[in-house]
Amino acid sequence: MVRLYGLKNCDSCKSAAKALDAAGLAYEFIDFKKSPPDAATTARWAEAVGAKKLVNRGGTTWRKLDEGAQALADAEEGAAMLVKDNPSLAKRPVIEHDDGAVTVGFDQAVKAKLGLGAD
Repeated sequence: MVRLYGLKNCDSCKSAAKALDAAGLAYEFIDFKKSPPDAATTARWAEAVGAKKLVNRGGTTWRKLDEGAQALADAEEGAAMLVKDNPSLAKRPVIEHDDGAVTVGFDQAVKAKLGLGAD
């Protein structure tokens, strides 16, 4: 079963959930606010997608970080720690696929990996 991590009110997360529902694909939604990811999980994500791709550098949470904290996001270990401590820093949704792969966002490549057709 696919695991979809994100925030309940995130537009990208809503789009992903809606597309999965429409395709009849089973998934589990994990809300960062209710169940923040642990260190092992964020480390796995950072290793799978890379530090630069995991961290959303365009959001409010990123802008609230001081320069020292932002500098940590360039390395996988630092990115994993930042996302563990501030889950809303992750690009959303984070999807753990049936085959163990991890993706972030909900672009055409992710849709294709999920077996979803084009919009």
